[in-house]
Amino acid sequence: MQSQETFFDRDKFLAQFANYYGSSDGARIFLSPARINIIGEHIDYNGGKVFPAAIDRYMHFAIRRRADTKIIYNDLQFDGTFEFDINDDFCYKKENGYANYLNGILCIIKKRGGKFDGGFELLISSTIPPAGGISSSSALECGFAYAVSELFGLNLSRKDIALIGQQSEHEFMNVNCGIMDQFIIATAKVNTAELLDCATLACEYVPLILGDYRFVVMNTKKERKLADSKYNERRAQCEEALANLKAAALPLPAGANTKDLPNLCSLSVQDFKTACSAIKDQTILRRARHVVTENERVLKAVAALKAGNLRELGELLRQSHASLRDDYEVTGIELDTLADTANEQEGCVGARMTGAGFGGCAIALVHKDKIDSFINNVQDIYTKKIGHQAGFFACSTSDGAAES
Repeated sequence: MQSQETFFDRDKFLAQFANYYGSSDGARIFLSPARINIIGEHIDYNGGKVFPAAIDRYMHFAIRRRADTKIIYNDLQFDGTFEFDINDDFCYKKENGYANYLNGILCIIKKRGGKFDGGFELLISSTIPPAGGISSSSALECGFAYAVSELFGLNLSRKDIALIGQQSEHEFMNVNCGIMDQFIIATAKVNTAELLDCATLACEYVPLILGDYRFVVMNTKKERKLADSKYNERRAQCEEALANLKAAALPLPAGANTKDLPNLCSLSVQDFKTACSAIKDQTILRRARHVVTENERVLKAVAALKAGNLRELGELLRQSHASLRDDYEVTGIELDTLADTANEQEGCVGARMTGAGFGGCAIALVHKDKIDSFINNVQDIYTKKIGHQAGFFACSTSDGAAES
């Protein structure tokens, strides 16, 4: 499958940079990919194992050092020029729009002791749908962090770049996100997915061998903003579930006790069945049940992929979506329509929402010979039911953030 990167016109991008900044002499170009999470949703902040892959939709950054301390941001997708000084004490301001993500990265790098001996000018271009559930915000954070690290010789490791992105979300953007999105975008390798233990950051690159099948990304085109959604509420509900279990101090098999649980995903499904009586609130119980069962589905999905059993993988995708719909309640009519319709199509072995939910995207594993008819059929049903079209594209894997 042809990579989206082949559609990037480097010379045109540099010419656009020159239009903003007078010339493109000395400008360097960096990129960062979008991601899909194959399975393992809403468990990264619960100490779970997730299974994401970077995909061939990209954000590009043209950046050049300045002789003074001024910072200038421009973006081809969003109007307005933002100007700051590298010595500013950056703080979140709603009117700064996307620049908040960039300033947040600079703020955290400086908190960690990073030094900037001058300013820079930046132009951003993207083929990643904004607020679409395939992590445009983390692509922005990690790609920018990688670019300034290389530009100023900061020598940030890929793990550090991921952690800086997460810290910026927590402290600057006030979104209590997990580590998955930033980690895969910073560390991805082409032709693999990454089994990541979010409690320890131990990871395994698993060859993503799909044979005649491809992942198709389906965009609801319903914008969702994490900070304005119920994302933080779901995280708080999981914390409440864990607190209930710890307070109950119930014995578990093999001599363990719920009072010692480090996170929800340290529970097996059997452990959860033994201890779930400690959670009296039925909504909180459902949230915890999703987390524990989803963590098990990740391990089963990796095993199925390693065994070449795509039918089993597809069934696990379907189960994941049902759990996210019924127990975690983060889907909604748009995502449910896409997933349910996709699952009915010839050539599709499984579909589910991906990302935080509340809109955004779903993914489907589809035979390559059926992709066109799949898209046409799902589009027709979705448009009739929802009232506007969805967006579709088949994708391949990608490396993580890099210089282009």
